[in-house]
Amino acid sequence: MEVLMALMSVDVLGKPMWLWLLFLGIVVALLVFDLGVLHRDDHVIEVKESLWLSAGYIGMGLAFGTWVWWYLGPESGMAYATGFMIEKTLAMDNVFVIAMIFSFFAVPLQYQHRVLFWGILGVIVLRAIMIGLGTALVTQFSWVLYVFGAFLVATGLKMLFVIHQQFDIANNPLLRFLQRHLRVSDKPHGNRFWVRLPAPEKPGGPPSATRGAPLVWWATPLFLALVFIEVVDLVFAVDSVPAIFAITQDPFIVYTSNIFAILGLRALYFALAALIHRFKYLKYALAVVLIFIGAKIFAVNLLGKMPAWISLSVTFGLLLGGVLYSLYRTRSDAPMTEATR
Repeated sequence: MEVLMALMSVDVLGKPMWLWLLFLGIVVALLVFDLGVLHRDDHVIEVKESLWLSAGYIGMGLAFGTWVWWYLGPESGMAYATGFMIEKTLAMDNVFVIAMIFSFFAVPLQYQHRVLFWGILGVIVLRAIMIGLGTALVTQFSWVLYVFGAFLVATGLKMLFVIHQQFDIANNPLLRFLQRHLRVSDKPHGNRFWVRLPAPEKPGGPPSATRGAPLVWWATPLFLALVFIEVVDLVFAVDSVPAIFAITQDPFIVYTSNIFAILGLRALYFALAALIHRFKYLKYALAVVLIFIGAKIFAVNLLGKMPAWISLSVTFGLLLGGVLYSLYRTRSDAPMTEATR
């Protein structure tokens, strides 16, 4: 028992191991309940179900943030809340790209939740690696924070003044790579990512129609969609992870706020995908937030460290203003049609 207690107290990235295990235990329990109970059978996620599921994830995320505030102190609690808001807002662009991916690969609506669910597992691992590397860099080289700050300012300016480019999946090098190195079926096979079909008669061709042809493994469009969603999340993390490191260098706060924000947004995808056009002006508010956070790093030497409540208030105010202005300007816009059924 003493050995177990000592092990739970071992320091891992500035926090005792039991804190990390508590968080991971909550996430695993949520995911098991999601897939094993709520979505044991594949079905189309309606807007109402999407909103309730997202509310549950957001409620858990806010409850965890409240506990962080109580256990680790108000500064950590405000840093968590700021990181949670920034990650959730930054990831909204991700919703639009995910909708494009599902449409391109013709993933039926009833299987989209399964792809997003398994994508979450990749996010948990990839974000852990990125945040671990970021923590090591900041710890060893404090000047890296200024690099993060300059990157955030540049990203914010780009979002303000550069027209958003269309994500071209058809000509994407990743798609060509996957098609060259994998046998890919031309249509989904239920909810499966891989399926055994007859070997092609010639390389790159369709499954053989010859009776008795040997069975080999083929990737389905669901697998390709999953790979693209993971890569897109990695690209978006290049913005969001430095943004939260600019708020706090505590890897526990950075990681937990990231994961809870992504869990809630993935659950909200099915409601948000049809309404994303209503938030077209939010990116400008988000751009100002990134510029503010990046500039704050450089202002420390002149003005001293900014209180956490000011960062939280400014971030919340800018994002709320962006949401309200977007809803006002797009109040008469027609809803988007669903990408695929």
